[in-house]
Amino acid sequence: MNAYWKQGNNGGNNLLLAYKTLGVVFGGLVTSPLYVYPSMHLKSPTEDDYLGIYSIMFWTLTLIGVVKYASIALKADDQGEGGTFALYSLLCRNLNIGILPSKCMDSNSKVSHSSGHEGAKDHSRLGKFFEKSIIARRVLLFIAMLGTCMLIGDGILTPAISVLSAMDGIRAPFPSVSKSLVEALSAAVLILLFLMQKFGTSRVSFLFSPIMGAWTITTPLVGIYSIVQHYPSIFKALSPHYIFHFFWRRGKDGWLLLGGTVLCITGSEALFADLGHFSRPSIQVNVCIYHAISLVSIYFRKLALSHFSSQQIAFFLTIYPSLVLTYAGQTAYLIKNPNDHDDGFYKFIPTPIYWPIFIIATSAAIVASQSLISATFSIIKQSVVLDYFPRVKVVHTSPSKEGEVYSPEINYILMILCVLVILIFGDGKDIGNAFGVVVSLVMLITTILLTLVMIMIWRTPPVLVALYFFVFFVMEGVYVSAVFTKFLEGGWIPFAISLILAFIMFGWFYGRQRKIEYELTHKISLDRLEQLLSDPGVQRVPGLCFFYTNIQDGLTPVLGHYIKNMKSLHKVTIFTTLSYLLVPKVAQHERIVIDKLGLKGVYGCVIQYGYADSLNLEGDDFVSLVTNSLQAYIQKDTDPEIEEEILDLEEARRSGVVHIRGKARFYTGKSCRWFDRIMLAFYEVLHSNCRTALPALGVPLPQRIEVGMLYEA
Repeated sequence: MNAYWKQGNNGGNNLLLAYKTLGVVFGGLVTSPLYVYPSMHLKSPTEDDYLGIYSIMFWTLTLIGVVKYASIALKADDQGEGGTFALYSLLCRNLNIGILPSKCMDSNSKVSHSSGHEGAKDHSRLGKFFEKSIIARRVLLFIAMLGTCMLIGDGILTPAISVLSAMDGIRAPFPSVSKSLVEALSAAVLILLFLMQKFGTSRVSFLFSPIMGAWTITTPLVGIYSIVQHYPSIFKALSPHYIFHFFWRRGKDGWLLLGGTVLCITGSEALFADLGHFSRPSIQVNVCIYHAISLVSIYFRKLALSHFSSQQIAFFLTIYPSLVLTYAGQTAYLIKNPNDHDDGFYKFIPTPIYWPIFIIATSAAIVASQSLISATFSIIKQSVVLDYFPRVKVVHTSPSKEGEVYSPEINYILMILCVLVILIFGDGKDIGNAFGVVVSLVMLITTILLTLVMIMIWRTPPVLVALYFFVFFVMEGVYVSAVFTKFLEGGWIPFAISLILAFIMFGWFYGRQRKIEYELTHKISLDRLEQLLSDPGVQRVPGLCFFYTNIQDGLTPVLGHYIKNMKSLHKVTIFTTLSYLLVPKVAQHERIVIDKLGLKGVYGCVIQYGYADSLNLEGDDFVSLVTNSLQAYIQKDTDPEIEEEILDLEEARRSGVVHIRGKARFYTGKSCRWFDRIMLAFYEVLHSNCRTALPALGVPLPQRIEVGMLYEA
């Protein structure tokens, strides 16, 4: 277990993190009762219909929520990071199935990492198949990209449908309030929420956590009251035979209603993706906060529950019973009032407590939005550092939680899209149709990736793998088939968003792949560098130069271009590679790897970072870190010229520091294929408008030099 999780074992820190967890991790899941029944297209529903629907929701929550996510998916975290892309990176770093050469873990890498389910050296037959087949690896990458894009789409739709459904409650006591006004109020609330993101998840969740606690306690209490008042025998619907009876009677109409019932499990994928923001121990203590009366009881209960999975405890003791009781209460009310399903949440709230519940519901909807927004920031960061998404600004908003991030560009794009979804598709049912597509597809993709993890990494017995895959693939496949029938009724929204995002990701990936292929083909070897420096016209000028290169096995072609045209190279030149490895975190002592390249004053430096690490170093701190490591490396050598090397290094730093990076562009001639012309032109547009890698190191502008070069495609 790495330091990332060890920090969660501090008792006081756990209590504080657990309190904050309420405001982020569980929001999307427990607020689903706001919009599930209103999203269903029910026609003259009967008592048996409602019993069948409740039975479907109960078993969906039980199998997908508790068994799949709480018991299996959350154990497949990549050392603290979750989500579809984390599953993909988990597969890549245990097997040689990455696509980009620079992102594949080298077998001789000095980076150590541990995992609770580390793959064995003897790869399975399926693992060997993926390693040998480039097509299979590309399909796997496409699946991971699609899941990532769909989850980002979820981050757009969840805030829209949650806040809109909650705010719609104002129309019941005030029928004169127009739908347009509700939409405008919902948009205003979301804008305020997005503007708060810059303060960080910790500060936001600190404010939101008591709201979610109030929601999780009050809604099941209202549900119990509704059960007693309207239909005490509602729990007979827990018998699966009501599901079979429902489909037997309703046939195709029953199948189509699955597009609404699938929304009861929304937020499960966000729970998985939000792992980077909070540690497991904090979620465990969170459960104790709900059920303890005092800090003492919290502490002892934490110890008593420590032998169990924290996610299982959280689901069974808080989230799961809250949802089961709330849906039971809603269904009990609707059995006696069958035509109130279009406002299935607020209608079952007793009049005396209507306004307190309205306030809690609206606030809880904002919390639900936060869980998806945080998840979106996490997966965008993972994609950026793995080089599958254009570079955007990523800010670490917590000094102690490196997984807690915020991206200004992504935040404002999400805000604009959320507001547009509300203003253009104000009908909750249309947004619900779109939401169903996202939820079901992301769950299906997670099932596929988890199956591969079970087979190739965990080495789960084939019978259990087959049972898992059959149950969840069939179940979620049926849900997907149902929601696809609503494609023209709002279901196209997430597809349009996902296709745009997928095109951006693929365009960036394709351009980066072609660039790396060119650099590997035309790389400068050490022998070639020695030949270039032996030219009498090439001078070694004073100063310390960091020359950035994307490849480790050789030097960038930009170097040859630079020396030929500038006829010089600094006396001390450190060829620096920023290597983002397929591990969440790299130990501090392993981050900088120094090597002599055999030429006087020429060194190699690899700065290794995982996708959950921070690169936010100031320029001077970065230079000091590297030069100190270089001095330590030189002093280990037995060469008699050690003192001269150290003096040269110190003199070079005093003479001035410069950071040189290549800025290559593709030249597409007439012989280039039309596909390459389109994709590389699109990549150039993305590359020209994204952030560079150097600002992440805080390099001052006067010290930066960019060397342009054309790569022939």
